[in-house]
Amino acid sequence: MRNVVLVHGFWHGSWCWSPVTARLAGRGIPSVAVDLDGHGLGAHSPRSRWSAPFDPAAFATEPSPVATVTASTAAATLIRQLREIGGGDPCVVVAHSMGGPVATAAAEQAPELFAHLMYVTAFAPVSGHATVDYIVMPENEGDMVGSLLAADPAAVGALRIRPEDRRPQVRECFYNGIDESTADAAVALLSVDGPMGIPAEVLSVTPRRYGAVPHSYVVCERDNAVRPALQRRLIREIDAVSAAPTRVFELDSSHSPFLSHPDELAGVIEAVYRS
Repeated sequence: MRNVVLVHGFWHGSWCWSPVTARLAGRGIPSVAVDLDGHGLGAHSPRSRWSAPFDPAAFATEPSPVATVTASTAAATLIRQLREIGGGDPCVVVAHSMGGPVATAAAEQAPELFAHLMYVTAFAPVSGHATVDYIVMPENEGDMVGSLLAADPAAVGALRIRPEDRRPQVRECFYNGIDESTADAAVALLSVDGPMGIPAEVLSVTPRRYGAVPHSYVVCERDNAVRPALQRRLIREIDAVSAAPTRVFELDSSHSPFLSHPDELAGVIEAVYRS
């Protein structure tokens, strides 16, 4: 029996997949959510986050304690996790948002560990661009992530946010359409630093390795973090290096379908799991 491995995006952790893992279990599908390097139980906040009184200037300039994390180092961790979870057998890997570059790098390095790679409104930098390049492309016009940043990423080595300062904006960016109590609970669990080394790294993938991995993409139509037009551009670029076309699913969802549409997302995962 294959395992489903769930990979979150920036500032989140394995916790965000809890509604989906419960529904997958109800469908008889084993799943494990993992933490990306620098996130979840591996998150490290700058000391200035906890200063009292809070010093915004220090928070905006203190180097990130996770600045050394890159897409390649995070992919190496994911590969170790896949080997442990699957016992060497391939897994169905579901990657959300900035988990996409990490899963992409891992699929190129160890395609034998991937029974299927599903992107959920995720970056997939397969065309020679760094992920950070996609953030400012015309197809991503209207995204709200930039307005959340509390520091210059080049100066601190991270995409840094302070969610407690911009709770309404964070809700609208990641959790629009989700009930306020659930959204507020999610905001309270966010870490503050997403390692800049993940979106800054240019990845190289090949048709023989990455391109041979069966794959799909879940487009989230109301996403304010990765805009739908950009998601569709990424699908076209994946198709250009893959042996088979991308299987595309669409959800009328915000950036976080694991919270807004967990039943529908579990159903999509089941569809590829049983195919």
